[in-house]
Amino acid sequence: MSETNRSREQILTELRSAYERGASIRSLVAETGRSYGSVHSMLRESGTRMRSRGGPNHRRAS
Repeated sequence: MSETNRSREQILTELRSAYERGASIRSLVAETGRSYGSVHSMLRESGTRMRSRGGPNHRRAS
């Protein structure tokens, strides 16, 4: 189903479901063609409990 035929609520539900099944925000960005900020905002809007970062929180000094 194309995005134009889906309601915003359906999109939010689909994004939340995929994220809760383990999809990363970046993978959802690639799948949907939306920006990182847009996907993140939509997940928050849908009430998704966000996971902590997967990578290191800071860079090591060189």
